[in-house]
Amino acid sequence: MNAVLAELLVLLPALWWPFCRYAAAISIAPFLGESVVPVRARLGLALALAVATLPAMRGVPTIDPFSLYGVVTAIEQAVIGLLFGLAFQLVMTILSLLGFLVSSQMGLSMAVMNDPGNGSSSDVISNLLYLLAALLFFAMDGHLVLTQVVFDSFKVWPVGGGLLPQSLARLAASLGWVFAAAIVLALPAVFATFVVQVGFGLINRVAPALNLFSLGFPVVTLFGLLTLGLVLHYLPQHYLRLSGQMLNLLQGMMGARGG
Repeated sequence: MNAVLAELLVLLPALWWPFCRYAAAISIAPFLGESVVPVRARLGLALALAVATLPAMRGVPTIDPFSLYGVVTAIEQAVIGLLFGLAFQLVMTILSLLGFLVSSQMGLSMAVMNDPGNGSSSDVISNLLYLLAALLFFAMDGHLVLTQVVFDSFKVWPVGGGLLPQSLARLAASLGWVFAAAIVLALPAVFATFVVQVGFGLINRVAPALNLFSLGFPVVTLFGLLTLGLVLHYLPQHYLRLSGQMLNLLQGMMGARGG
């Protein structure tokens, strides 16, 4: 019995490092890190994944978790996990910006609902895109891809290996790609509603007595919804492309470390 306990005590430090990395990645990952998921469930999932990762942690150097170097190593694992979770969150940010831009252009930004996912308020179109993104994320096994990426990161970024500034700079530079992708997706709806508003502006110059505010608002909303319906038809394909771009970003980050 004492021998079993001694072996478990030896395994605990090796279990702690993957637990920190998985817990940090899950805490910020899309849908898994939302406030509707209990903290105990997230910690339990991170612990289960850490136990499954134990066979790959045989060559990890022995580090005392209670030492200063152990605390720094734990922070390092948490930062690496946050990087991977944040990379997966970039695709969700694109869809959130798409919903905000379309809602603002159609005049639906005034219709705000309470979002139980992140504890804040969001517009109706963003909530619709959030539900669609949840279906696409789990349909393409995004949670399994996240687990596989974090597992493979132990080969490229071993415990105690440190962080590279090149990887952090690559992730920061991807924010421009997020805004560009959101604008490209929202461009059809924005352009259609803009043309309708210009048309009503010309009509208002010809017939100023017409109440174009009450007439133009439903027409602009209708055109925006029709255009959004056409965009949603191609949104799954764009989601797959954006996810592929995000995986290429992660590959480039780990490639910078491997080089």
